[in-house]
Amino acid sequence: MQRSDAKFDMASGEAGGGGSEPVAQQYIAYAHSIGLRLPVRSIEPSLQGHIDACNAAGPSVCIVTNSNLYAYSEDEASAFLNLRATPAWIESFLGGIDAEVQAVRGEVTSRQTTAEDLTVSIVDTDARVKALTTLQGRLEQLLATRPGELKDVLETERELARVNGEIDSLKSTLAALRQRVDMSRLSISYETKRNPVSQGALKPLGDAFSGFFYNLASALAAVITAFAVGLPWLLLIGALLWIWLRLIWPRVRRKKPGA
Repeated sequence: MQRSDAKFDMASGEAGGGGSEPVAQQYIAYAHSIGLRLPVRSIEPSLQGHIDACNAAGPSVCIVTNSNLYAYSEDEASAFLNLRATPAWIESFLGGIDAEVQAVRGEVTSRQTTAEDLTVSIVDTDARVKALTTLQGRLEQLLATRPGELKDVLETERELARVNGEIDSLKSTLAALRQRVDMSRLSISYETKRNPVSQGALKPLGDAFSGFFYNLASALAAVITAFAVGLPWLLLIGALLWIWLRLIWPRVRRKKPGA
């Protein structure tokens, strides 16, 4: 989104609005995010509807950069959608999202808008491009009109190649910065609105009932196994205790003084 209080030519520094003081144009890049909580059956249709709306607007107005859909179970799913669009398209989209969500008995859980001022970056990059373009013209004129030794000519050609590469790089950077201003970002997250009596909510109880007899059998098996392992030791300990009480302990008592 480009904002300016008066038309301003960056190259000449003259205001076209007739004012005495030139007003620099501002370049602001906006990023929006919104969270939606929808019934599980409405997540995929809503996601696809938003993708179709963006594609219908055309690549010059809206571009889908990323979309994901995750279905965890019959009662739980989530999705994400990232796109770039003109500020006017995003404003229209966000203006109608509340009615769309209410129509499927969902809710908007979060909204966020951030702004980044790219004015300094764009103006500085544009100025560097213009300065290098001027240098490029001088080098080309020097090669065409000024005779010199082969060494000087090669050195001038190398400098011209360096300047050309730097101009191309700066132009790419400038185009990316301007695209961030002209096409704002929009991120949409979709999550499941849970039904208190859904199958997913009752699933733990159903699992407990279905596993009742298995868990009972497992517990009885563990008890029987422990008894089978410990029975020989119990018999051995009982035999030793009987020998001690019947044979050894009476003799020990008789040997004690005053017994």
